[in-house]
Amino acid sequence: MDHADAGRAARARSPIVTANPNESAAANANDDAFWRRAAIVILGLAAMLFFARLGARALWASEFRWGEISREMRLTGNYFWPTINGRSYFDKPLGSYWLILAASWFTGAVNETAARIPSAIAGLAAVGLILLMARRLYDLRTGVVAALILATSFSFVFFSRNASADVETIAGELAALTLFLAHEEAPGGGWTFGLWLIMAVTSQTKGLLGFVLPILTIGSYCLLADGWAELYRRLGAGPLAARWRWMVERNRWFRNWRTPFAIAIALLVYLTPFVISHRETGSEHGIYMVYRENVKRYFAPFDHRGPIYLYTYVIFALMAPWSAMLPAALVHAHQRRREGADLARQDRFTLVFFWATFIFYTLSGSRRSYYILPILPPAAILVARVLLETPARMTPLARRLVTFGFGLVVAMVAIAALAFLPPRLFMPYPYSALPPAPDRAVYAIFWIGSIAALLWATRDMRPPRMAWAIGVVAALFMFYFYVFAMPAGDAYRTEKPFAYRIRALVGPDTAGLAFYLNQGPVFYLRLPAPTPEYDRLGDLDRAVASGRVRWLVARRRDLPNLNFPYRQMAAETAYPWDPKQHALNAMVLLRVAPPPA
Repeated sequence: MDHADAGRAARARSPIVTANPNESAAANANDDAFWRRAAIVILGLAAMLFFARLGARALWASEFRWGEISREMRLTGNYFWPTINGRSYFDKPLGSYWLILAASWFTGAVNETAARIPSAIAGLAAVGLILLMARRLYDLRTGVVAALILATSFSFVFFSRNASADVETIAGELAALTLFLAHEEAPGGGWTFGLWLIMAVTSQTKGLLGFVLPILTIGSYCLLADGWAELYRRLGAGPLAARWRWMVERNRWFRNWRTPFAIAIALLVYLTPFVISHRETGSEHGIYMVYRENVKRYFAPFDHRGPIYLYTYVIFALMAPWSAMLPAALVHAHQRRREGADLARQDRFTLVFFWATFIFYTLSGSRRSYYILPILPPAAILVARVLLETPARMTPLARRLVTFGFGLVVAMVAIAALAFLPPRLFMPYPYSALPPAPDRAVYAIFWIGSIAALLWATRDMRPPRMAWAIGVVAALFMFYFYVFAMPAGDAYRTEKPFAYRIRALVGPDTAGLAFYLNQGPVFYLRLPAPTPEYDRLGDLDRAVASGRVRWLVARRRDLPNLNFPYRQMAAETAYPWDPKQHALNAMVLLRVAPPPA
């Protein structure tokens, strides 16, 4: 029996597959050499998008935290106490920093490439895992298209090329759910240990989401696998003991003698780094931050209080350009009926995966746009399903939404032609001062390729043709934006050149350097030891008076408050299009002198 036959046999045995004979025949007909080659091509495309020129851009924003913490771990040899400029920073667990350190063994140092390699590997793994998951739920062609959608979604490419732990969380969740689907019929098997171990390792990258998201999806699906009517019938009436027994029986993956041992091993794996950190430092800061960042932030947020409707529109930016098809995908998934029967169980799993993630993040008091990135995999599967459907099997509303979504993509590509023009011709000041798009010859080739793909699709407006056309458009634009445009835009980034200017002026002896109300560009300063940071002006005045501070990095907005003579030696470059607040936050290097006696 070859791999395809084995896969079909496994799906036939799995209770999650209840497709009718027509759909099974269509799946078997498409599960051939073409789709296997297509799967290899998609994985190769994802590798190109995630790894090409990965270190060509300087670190920015939160990337500095991952880069500097890992650099200081390597510098001090203390791998259980994360610090930035010597100050503890335990907002995230240690696992993501260790992955960067592992990557630095291959790059020779903690640099931009090393900081981003773990995310790129996790992104590629997530693309492969969603292919396997969708193949098990439906068929190989659905897996290939879902992988293409995920691999070319705007924010997924961005975070797969970004030093963070977000894509690592997605990959871990997909690994746990794929393992569950593969062994749903063997709820008490040894795979349970693997499930809990995956969740523990995933939680070591960004936090307890590695446990919460898979358990939430699996538990919700087990209760809803037969539909809302069955759930209400079982839990809406009858003795409480009977209701409880039904819930326990539905979650057979959890109700077995191996689960307590698996949980114990998972907790051991997850908590051991915190225990070692506590024993080496005597501080409970690490485990406290687990509570603060994972529990307190969810129920009683202290920052990032976005509106409750934030994710209803943010998802369309995160999933661009495929989000143009998301309304059609949701309508199709919810309205489709198969020969008068209710939704099949594999559709329920996908919808539970999508809505459980959406509701979980919406109910959180702390909301940021990228927090909901884990919703992209189920959204990709839903969009793949509608784009591979025949128009005859789609509801009229879904057909209209597919056509509208395709028209929206065509409009976006047409508007993208403005990139050929200098900004001064169509944008108001100060944005008219922006530089023209870089590598416009490359952009022209990609834009013409996108137009050709869309025209090819319009010859036969069937959803599968639209899928391949949008895939070409997405791949070309993502490749241009991330591999060409963003590295070119680094010429207008200021942190790295400012740090190099500081190193040139201050010299190798940084003992007289200090920061006031900021941490400076510490990653690119490559400081051999922590540099004093002053948060109170009185402390800074005394340090300057005693001669301990000779060089000071401050923000422009704080200069009027300084009480001692200084001379500005360097500053971050300001551009006309920078917001006023950005100009005020720009860092400057001051040569200070003690006040007269």
